[in-house]
Amino acid sequence: MSNYDAIRGLINKMSGQHNTFTVPKIYVEYTGDLTTAILLNQIVFLSDKSKRKDGYFYKTYKEWKTEICLTERQVRNSVNKLKKLEVVETKLMRANGSPTVHYKLHYDKLVDSILTLCQIPNLQYVSIQHDNKSESITETTTENTTETTTIPYVEIITYLNDIASKNYKSSTNKTKDLIKARWNEGFRVDDFKRVIDIKHDEWKDDQKMNKFIRPETLFSPKFEGYLNQEGQANDGGAFDELF
Repeated sequence: MSNYDAIRGLINKMSGQHNTFTVPKIYVEYTGDLTTAILLNQIVFLSDKSKRKDGYFYKTYKEWKTEICLTERQVRNSVNKLKKLEVVETKLMRANGSPTVHYKLHYDKLVDSILTLCQIPNLQYVSIQHDNKSESITETTTENTTETTTIPYVEIITYLNDIASKNYKSSTNKTKDLIKARWNEGFRVDDFKRVIDIKHDEWKDDQKMNKFIRPETLFSPKFEGYLNQEGQANDGGAFDELF
């Protein structure tokens, strides 16, 4: 038996109802990343299986991991996105004697949102999940949009939010202006991610500096300096260098 036949046979044995799941492409377009789309798909599937009259169902993080291979952090981040989209709400209630997160799908809101999404031409979402970090998510545009830029505001801010557990919006004008200014200077996505990584590692455990892990500071005119710094000591002088 050739290596190809052996691998094909192994994949066939591993495939099946309990070993695969299918995610509608529209969910990826709607949520903006594959991880959240996977979670939404499972929430939709489970939403009508609950015996509760209020529409809630519960899942432990261990169960999410078993069912759809998402870590607790991935589930928390994706749930926050779905709550911002107003299609899911959560409540901490007891299940089997222990406090457990319960989930509820707002079905009508989801249907309306998807119907609206289907009417928007030329959606330009591309999203792949690697190590809890969303990549290649670009700005949504239409034929009538006058802005021709392809600056990936969403990807950059999503990366910042995931790394630093923040909730900044990519649509804020000030944030977009800062990113655009650095982009026009020739910096690209990998540069933004490197600056985020550098300053997060430096400031995450410093109570005074942690609040400066924000677009206003990271993407300021000092961006190039942050990009080129190497293992600076985290001392009190860092505060003065911000301004």
